[in-house]
Amino acid sequence: MNDTQFQQIKEQLIKLTSKDCFYKKKFEGIDVAGIQNEEDFRKLPFTWKGDLREAYPLGLMAVPEEEIVRIHSSSGTTGTPVIIPYTQKDVDDWAIQFGRCYTMAGVTNLDRIHITPGYGLWTAGIGFQNGAEKIGAMTIPMGPGNTDKQIRMMQDMKSTVLCATSSYALLLAEEIEKRGVKDTIHLKKGIIGSERWGEKMRRRIANELGVELYDVYGLTEVYGPGIAISCEHECGMHYWDDYVYIEIVDPKTGEPVPDGEIGEIVITTLQKQGAPLIRYRTHDLSRKIVGECKCGSKYPRIDTILGRTDDMVKVKGVNIFPSQVDELLKIVDGASSEFQIMIDHINGKDLLTLFVEVEEGANKYAVENQLMAEFKSRIGMTPIVKPVELGELPRSEKKSTRVFDNRY
Repeated sequence: MNDTQFQQIKEQLIKLTSKDCFYKKKFEGIDVAGIQNEEDFRKLPFTWKGDLREAYPLGLMAVPEEEIVRIHSSSGTTGTPVIIPYTQKDVDDWAIQFGRCYTMAGVTNLDRIHITPGYGLWTAGIGFQNGAEKIGAMTIPMGPGNTDKQIRMMQDMKSTVLCATSSYALLLAEEIEKRGVKDTIHLKKGIIGSERWGEKMRRRIANELGVELYDVYGLTEVYGPGIAISCEHECGMHYWDDYVYIEIVDPKTGEPVPDGEIGEIVITTLQKQGAPLIRYRTHDLSRKIVGECKCGSKYPRIDTILGRTDDMVKVKGVNIFPSQVDELLKIVDGASSEFQIMIDHINGKDLLTLFVEVEEGANKYAVENQLMAEFKSRIGMTPIVKPVELGELPRSEKKSTRVFDNRY
């Protein structure tokens, strides 16, 4: 934490505890004025999604209502949605950050940006759009779905940049390949956000679309997508440390982990007005990358998202993350990038079935045996492996569901 960040956090804390809002109650009994250094700051309690749900609908609002120009919301699929109010400055700041993302990826005002993430209460589509307009690029706000129209518009508008989830980028890549229209597509870059994805999936999208890929990071609670992006060297994501302060902590203890070690991303907003967040636990797993990047940017880096603390499932006493399966598929010849895990409880025993797509011409029996052996060796248990044809597992316009736990 540098002096400027600490001063910004101090000002936020004093402001938030002096008015009737969420953090005045959250930090009741805490001497905010007594916070003199980073160590004192780390004694503040974490904020987590449960807090934000309890504040529904507008308990997070930290400015008078007449200053709020927009709200966004999480999906609410796992409970009460989280409502995030934005001031005009928040909207402008978010556009500045996403504009930096495009610039980092080499996108200019001569590009034509094809946006497929959803619009509405979700922060995705409009975040990609605001950033594109900030740099003066031509924006094509498609939103999700209607693959025929997506491809037609890509062809007719000569789109050069695709913005999508990795799942939908793969779906489009496969469809373009299947139709034999790759020569009519002008894409050069893909800005991919919203979910963790493995190296095999990355290579398939890059090769089939013929694009350079960039990971963009963000979450609804903290502006939305655009607070970090990878550069051309693919060695982590640069984040905008004049807008967000990032800690990496042990998910179990909450204590900071040494630089370079994997832990949970915790974010404090430095300039947000509508709904500032202090020490917000994201559940996203990453690590800080130290040293200077070859690209020359002075903005610090975190690794691309390695998984989520709530992605983990326990089967027969073994903790399993989808990211571990991604790593396995990289070393198994003939295995493709797409997989699903199905967990059942039958006759008093837990059973894990791994469905995996295999490449055309691959020996399914060999893939099955190698995956079983590698899974046992590297993860610690033996699954039932079911090889399936390429394209057989479902594709999604949003985030792919990798794990189905039928035990509960």
